[in-house]
Amino acid sequence: MASQSTTTAPRSGFGVTGRTDNWWIGPLATALGLGAFGVYSTIRAVSGVDYVHGFGIEGDVVGNYLLSPFFSPLLIFPWMPTWFSPAFLILWAPGGFRLTCYYYRKAYYRSFFLDPPACAVGEPRDQYKGETRLFLFQNLHRFFLYIALIFIILLTIDVVHACIFVTVDGTRQFGLSVGSLVLGLCTTLLALYTFSCHSLRHLVGGKLDCFSCVAMGDARHKVWKGVSVLNKRHMLWAWLSLFMVGFADYYVFLVASGRIEDLRIF
Repeated sequence: MASQSTTTAPRSGFGVTGRTDNWWIGPLATALGLGAFGVYSTIRAVSGVDYVHGFGIEGDVVGNYLLSPFFSPLLIFPWMPTWFSPAFLILWAPGGFRLTCYYYRKAYYRSFFLDPPACAVGEPRDQYKGETRLFLFQNLHRFFLYIALIFIILLTIDVVHACIFVTVDGTRQFGLSVGSLVLGLCTTLLALYTFSCHSLRHLVGGKLDCFSCVAMGDARHKVWKGVSVLNKRHMLWAWLSLFMVGFADYYVFLVASGRIEDLRIF
């Protein structure tokens, strides 16, 4: 007698899964983290106050120069109305780089659009739409990368300025303060996030089939290996740099508003 076999139709539908772990914790934590940063950065950008300490907008010579990364480089033009925040001229660039980042796409697709909420968990739509229609702009990521690399240079210059102390008589001295260390750590983490970018890895060598067949192949292979090492921790650099840039802005705000003093270490 022939044996009979039965098959069970796979379960489908939003939230349906065979997983028994707390899979929802990841998407929830991601939504809370990105949401909190989005609210804070929007408030700071719209307010447009207390983002620079030291020389100041008027050129006052007081201590070292601290500039919030949300407002760097500082762009102020005569035609700008008083209600217009300089951050609006800046944040579109690093914001666009993060918004189109391969890791962040996964993060906010899962946490905000539930597409899908997690691996092996049913999603609202039957078919993944990917970078279509509205999300076609995601393909601009490699162009935002070039701008992000320029911003690393500009933020590094801000760190140098934060290490130069100017006295009332105009004397310049090298030194370190808590503020300069905060900006230095912020720029370092932003650099690690940028240099670990998948697009940069592709640009420097990931697209090659043969390193020995192209000019400067050995050098490109070494750079590619270095970027690949950083790329393994791309998610870590993404989160650390995100919250560090928020903390750096908040620290500059506290100092510029007179709530705390920037402690000079030497």
